[in-house]
Amino acid sequence: MDEIPVTLTVNGRRRVVLIEPRKTLADTLREDCELTGTHLGCEHGVCGACTVLLDGEAVRSCLMFAVQAVGSEVTTIEGLSPADGSLSPIQEAFRQCHGLQCGFCTPGFIVSVTAFLRDHPNPSDHEIREGLSGNLCRCTGYQGIIAAVKMAAEGGAGVGVAASGGAGGAGGAG
Repeated sequence: MDEIPVTLTVNGRRRVVLIEPRKTLADTLREDCELTGTHLGCEHGVCGACTVLLDGEAVRSCLMFAVQAVGSEVTTIEGLSPADGSLSPIQEAFRQCHGLQCGFCTPGFIVSVTAFLRDHPNPSDHEIREGLSGNLCRCTGYQGIIAAVKMAAEGGAGVGVAASGGAGGAGGAG
């Protein structure tokens, strides 16, 4: 199949990549944009490791073609970190609450939590569990993750979601 030029806006930056039209957004981000924070786990949309924001909404980048993202703003985990290299408030909450172990699922969780807290600024435990049910973790037992979401929502320990969305902008998630 022939490659075509595709223009994407990723983390606030316009990128032109030469890809086959059948290439997934996840593979394009990792291979062509060199943004390896988006992880590939199941490649069936089940695990959530490949979650990115598309115009502010959490989507599974393994389930869509890169050409489907033309004209949209794609925000990856790299785009959620502040420009100074520090941790975003949600990342800091995950660190403080031990919401990660091996770290493989963490970028997908951070991206999902960003969108979730934008839509649910004061979530109950049940809402957190339901809202993150599309992200799987094999290591943590989820208690630290739930605590991190609560901490970020409450703005505890200097953490607040209003401060998230640094270097590339989070499509209004913050």
